[in-house]
Amino acid sequence: MTETEQTFATAFDAIASSPEEAAHLLARSNLMDALQQHIKKQKWTQVEAAVQLGVTQPRISDLFRHKLSRFSLDHLVTMLARAGIGVDVRIKKTAKRKEKQAA
Repeated sequence: MTETEQTFATAFDAIASSPEEAAHLLARSNLMDALQQHIKKQKWTQVEAAVQLGVTQPRISDLFRHKLSRFSLDHLVTMLARAGIGVDVRIKKTAKRKEKQAA
């Protein structure tokens, strides 16, 4: 019996059903991390963060629980802008999924 072993560039590549989905997950995760760091730096409570960012406290809770599926890229960029944080988009070539055949 032959096993197929896959290697992935990121954890998102491993769990996503496509490279496009992995790219979205990674981008959303990075933006969520930036928002979390900003909120912590400001020493805001979740209620204060919600007021500052124009969302509800449960949304801030979702942010800190890293509920990726509840945040679109568009919404995260909006929240960052409300926090006074700009988003810089870089375009780069990504690694492709590789499959190795094990004997």
